[in-house]
Amino acid sequence: MNLSVVILAAGRGKRMNSLVPKVLHEVLGKPMLQYTIDAVKVLKPQKTVVVIGNGADAVRNRMATEDHLSFVIQKRLLGTGDALSVAKKELKKDTVLVLNGDCPLITTKTLKTLVENHKRDKNVVSFLSFIDSTMSGYGRVLRDENKKVTGIVEDKHATHEEKKKFKELNSGVYILETEALNYLDNIKKNRDSGEYYLTDLVGIVSKKGERLNAYICPSEDIRGVNNRRELHEISDIIRKRTIARLMDHGVTFIDPDTSFVHPSVSVGKDTIIYPNTYLEGKTKIGNACIIYPGSRIFDSTLGNNVIIKDNTVIEASRIGNESSIGPFAHLRPHSIIGRKVKIGNFVEIKKTSIGNETKASHLTYLGDAIVGKNVNIGAGTITCNYDGRNKFNTVIEQGVFVGSDSQLVAPVKIGKGAYVAAGTTVNKDVPAGSLAISRTKQQNLIGWARKRQLRVKS
Repeated sequence: MNLSVVILAAGRGKRMNSLVPKVLHEVLGKPMLQYTIDAVKVLKPQKTVVVIGNGADAVRNRMATEDHLSFVIQKRLLGTGDALSVAKKELKKDTVLVLNGDCPLITTKTLKTLVENHKRDKNVVSFLSFIDSTMSGYGRVLRDENKKVTGIVEDKHATHEEKKKFKELNSGVYILETEALNYLDNIKKNRDSGEYYLTDLVGIVSKKGERLNAYICPSEDIRGVNNRRELHEISDIIRKRTIARLMDHGVTFIDPDTSFVHPSVSVGKDTIIYPNTYLEGKTKIGNACIIYPGSRIFDSTLGNNVIIKDNTVIEASRIGNESSIGPFAHLRPHSIIGRKVKIGNFVEIKKTSIGNETKASHLTYLGDAIVGKNVNIGAGTITCNYDGRNKFNTVIEQGVFVGSDSQLVAPVKIGKGAYVAAGTTVNKDVPAGSLAISRTKQQNLIGWARKRQLRVKS
């Protein structure tokens, strides 16, 4: 079976009350539409067509990296039937899977089951349905006395009797053969809404005597998003799914209810995640790490046995095995931390590589620097890397000792094994094995404090 996919993503999303197209609202780091694209990608369709309309340019730009997608524009938002008619022009005589771009909970497993049932029963139309009395706004699946599907009636057009009798709800996920697509022109515009409903196609196919059926799936898999509350609810479902998966693979969460983990994050065995932590983007965490409370890690890679102490922010950085970061540390993008490194409290690292077993324990800024192994960075040290127009590099070679409250004015190089005395401003290279010192001479004025006290009293 040659399968093509059509994703309906043209709607306004009025109830979101937003300037952002509904399908671009994010669920744990990804737009809703991306979840749908990822779910169907595993099916390896011949073609994936996305129907866009509201905010078309924004949707196209956001999905620019998905170069396998084809986009068609629904110029007038005349309903799902019209949207599929617009997409039909891009399709060959393939079997077509149709689904919505605002249903991020859909799983590849559920879609595969639908495809298998469709092929097995040789249907012209198959679709997913569900039963859930807590959910509203979904069309009712109509069946005759022999349990055969005869049509779908939209919720807002269903009578009280129909709502009472028919509890099976339409998910909006269909598989259609070419014969069914040929009936699209038979759909009539709804008098009340002025739209063409794709749901009407089911009744048309039934009347033509074609084979069709609905297959019940878990309601959670096909929940859509129409407002901010539902966006939160679905985000929480995905968050819980992600954490449950990680726990099944050997990760400990002290309090799963207060941890936020994107589904794109991977975590190794025996790692412990404390409450109020945020693991985001393409973060990869090794085995036996500890992530303490209040930390946020984004697009970063941590080795094994890494400790991230309280209230630390790590962005697009790499950390080697057995290193310790924090508390209250900030690793800005493009920071590379070696093995057994200690980055302590109130230390900020930016676009800097730090060698193995180096320590910067407190109150330090290292930017645009290359730091060798076994280096000690004293408290209050900063690299002065910016002159107001340009950034410059600092090189600190292996075994250097930098005393507290030192300023390293880039571009500058401190040679292997050199010492920088506390309070020194370094503005020229320090040769290997040397001591750099730039203090004014200390004077002790004997008796000065006593004389001052006497003047104050008088």
